Amino acid sequence: MITLHDVHEQGGEAVKAAVLAFGARHLKASAETNWDEAEKHFTHLIEAIMGTAPLPQDSAAATVRRAENEAIGFLLAVNTRPNYRCPICVKQSGPPL
Repeated sequence: MITLHDVHEQGGEAVKAAVLAFGARHLKASAETNWDEAEKHFTHLIEAIMGTAPLPQDSAAATVRRAENEAIGFLLAVNTRPNYRCPICVKQSGPPL
């Protein structure tokens, strides 16, 4: 499965900006980006997408590739939205009070 780091390294400028914005949603107490958490959440995002996708007669590798592309598409879609929250963080913290 592709990593967030690989997405950044292989992507164009828009993808790199989207990865950095996703990372900025995962801060340590010191206000530095928690890349370990961002990586983990990106992987969980891919897994969540794979879990909802219908299982075609494609290979498992094709299913993973499709989910990876959808996760990257998600990063690009939310990159321009101010103050979006990582869906994995939201899921883990529960609904707002």
